[in-house]
Parts: sequence; structure tokens; C-alpha cells
Amino acid sequence: MTPYRPVQTYHRLWRRKVYKHRATLPAHPVDCPECGLRNHIPQLSQGQEAACSRCGHDLVRVESNPYIAPLAYAATALILMAVVYSQMFVTIEMPGVYSRLTLPGMMKTLILQDWGFLAEVMFIFTFGTPLLFLLLALYVYTALALRRFMPFLLYATRTLVRLREWIMIDVFFISTLVAYIKMYTVSTVTFGPAFWLMFALGVMLIRTAVSVPEHWVYYQIHHLLNRSPLFPSEGKHICCSRCLYFQPANEEECAVCGTDLFDRRPHSVRISLCFLIAAAILYLPANLLPIMISSNPLSLEISTILSGIEYMWNDGDRLIAVIIFSASIMVPTLKIMSMGVLIASTRLPMPMGIRKMSLLYRITEYIGRWSMIDIFVIIILMSAFHTPMARVQPGPASIYFCLVVLLTMLSAHFFDPRLLWDKATRQQIKPND
Repeated sequence: MTPYRPVQTYHRLWRRKVYKHRATLPAHPVDCPECGLRNHIPQLSQGQEAACSRCGHDLVRVESNPYIAPLAYAATALILMAVVYSQMFVTIEMPGVYSRLTLPGMMKTLILQDWGFLAEVMFIFTFGTPLLFLLLALYVYTALALRRFMPFLLYATRTLVRLREWIMIDVFFISTLVAYIKMYTVSTVTFGPAFWLMFALGVMLIRTAVSVPEHWVYYQIHHLLNRSPLFPSEGKHICCSRCLYFQPANEEECAVCGTDLFDRRPHSVRISLCFLIAAAILYLPANLLPIMISSNPLSLEISTILSGIEYMWNDGDRLIAVIIFSASIMVPTLKIMSMGVLIASTRLPMPMGIRKMSLLYRITEYIGRWSMIDIFVIIILMSAFHTPMARVQPGPASIYFCLVVLLTMLSAHFFDPRLLWDKATRQQIKPND
């Protein structure tokens, strides 16, 4: 039986007296979406979770305060988001330059200077995706708290859980700190209320995302419909890789969450490889072409990623040089190499043990979005310096680099790590045949 890890439950007065509905999850089997092992989950109560007994991947969780807490986190994040996007973010002062930046103003500056693509990137990852995520969280958990099935509830839940990995408020916050290290030597930088509240917003968004265990949510939704999502695991049934409920193998769509039903992701290696090849090709112009163009009445500086890192290192800004090198050079390069190793290992001998390969996949999938730091830094600098006295413009490499980050994230997303575990299992069984 798969062990579960208890999570401390805080016995708050409001949880005991305001909302008394229990949120237990009955015992049932699930297949791990990372290694494919069938785990028999015991009955879980509030504040308990279960992990795969072979690879350690988190499978099922029931929050300590499963109905009220996500609503509170989402509502708090929504209020913070309204304040962050309506208040001053940062001001930059230097001779001939005074910039008072707000987040909507940054997007407007990008659009006015014909960099609509970067404006769309900033809008999607720092505003559109977080806003939609929070609204969907409020919608879904309001239905669960009221014990009432609402229209499109399953579709809203499916969209909600898929948006979590595309929220980049925390990445933008770190990018602001990196840009500050670069700006404070030549200008006076004053952070506004929006900057300080962005940290709190990032924390609330992360906490909201963590408090949405989709397996439990789907069970509660089907309970509202007076039906059980639990099917037997024996016979011709396969486990949905999204919601982790068993469905008849002859079905094309999961009846629980509505996603495509498959035992292993169809054409996973081929799709992942296509995204990876595209990312590797675009990585060349992303490094060779100018990524940022800085100018003033006396000079013009055209920087590639490498030349910019070299300049900051020689100028004494070694901390920011290391950060930019890690996010813009090391992480994308290692991610392309890691995905290449993972994809090749499905056909060729594995260079290391299966557990290390599984860890490599988890790290590769997690760190990809942090490469957006360089893009966000350019957006901040461009918004701060756009006068004849001091001007920063993105170079063509910024678009290529942004596409590299997105393509590597898609490559990791579409790769099915169970193929590696299947291969390792076959290799262990073969000598005994």
C-alpha cells in the first residue's frame, strides 16, 4: 500500500463552525503519471496526501481546509492584482530622464514602439493567465463550497489546472530585482507600492495553485452530479494521465475530466523532438543577433546576450552577470541538452539510472520558465529608458529567445516520462526470460 504523508491541519474556529462538510477521498487505485506504476491509495482525510511508492511523484492530496482556503487565497490574490496593476511600480530618475512606470504603462510603451509581440508576452504571462486562473479558481471553489453544480464546471476545472505552469508573476518580480542591479549605478530607482505588493501577489498565486488538487476536485464535482468517477482498474480500463481516474479503454475521451484518453501519450517522442529541434535552431539567432540596443546622444551600444554578460562582468556587476548567464545561457543550453538526452534515451541506452533520469526530467520541466528573466529585464529597461537622452530597445534576438523558452517548455510538456520507466522495466525483465 502506498504510504501517505500527513499534513498538519490547523483547527481554526471558522473552519470548524462555518463549514463542516467533510472532504474525504475513498480508497482506490491510480496509475502514476510519471512512472506508470499502479498505486493503491488508502482513504485520505483532510490534510493527507499520497505519493508514488516507486518514483515519489505526488499523486493525490486533500487540503487541510479544502473548500474555504482556496477561495480565500484566490480572492486575496485578485485584490492584490487589482492594486498591483493600478499603482506605481517603479520610478527612475537621472539627468534628462524621469520615468514613472506602471505595469499597464510598460505594455503601452512596447506597443507604441512596435514591439507588440513582447507586449503580448508580458500581458499573457503576468496578467492574462493569472487573472483567468484566479477567476476560474473562484468559480470552481464557489460551486464546491455551495455544493451546487454550475455550467461548464468540468471545462473550467480542466483549464484551471493547465494554467498553473504558465503563471510568471514570480519570474517578473525576480527580473525587476535584476534590472534594479543594472539601473541603480546610473540612476535613482524608487520602488512603488505595486513592486512590494507583487511579492505578496506571487506568494498568493503560488499558494492558490498548490491548493488545487485536481484529483480531489474532480471527485467532488462528480459527487455533485450524484455519480462516482471510480471505475475498476482491472480488465480493459486505463488510467487518465490528467485526473488519474480509470476509464474504459475503448473510450477516446475521459468521462471525468474531458481530456483525451490514452495509456501513453500518442507520438510523445516525435512531438517533443519537433519542438526541441525548433528551439535548437532558433537558439542560434537568439545568441548571435543583438538582444538589446542602448543609446544616448554620445554613444550607441549593440549587445548580444554574451557580449552583455561580458560587459557587466568587466564593469564590476558580476552578480547580475552570473544571474543573466545562468538564466539566458546555462538554463536554455542545459534544458536543450537534457531534453535531447531524455528523448534519445527512449531509443538508445540510458546514460544513468532510471531514478536519476526521472529526476532530470522533473528539473528540466521546472526550470524552463525562469529563462524568461532576460526578456522581462529588457522590457523593464526599455520602459524605463525611452527618451532621446537614454534609450533601450529590444533587438531581434529577443523574439527568438522568447520563442526558444516557449518551445523548450512545450517540448518538456509533451514528453511522456513513462516511456523511460517502461524501457527500464523491460530491461529488468528481459534477462529472466
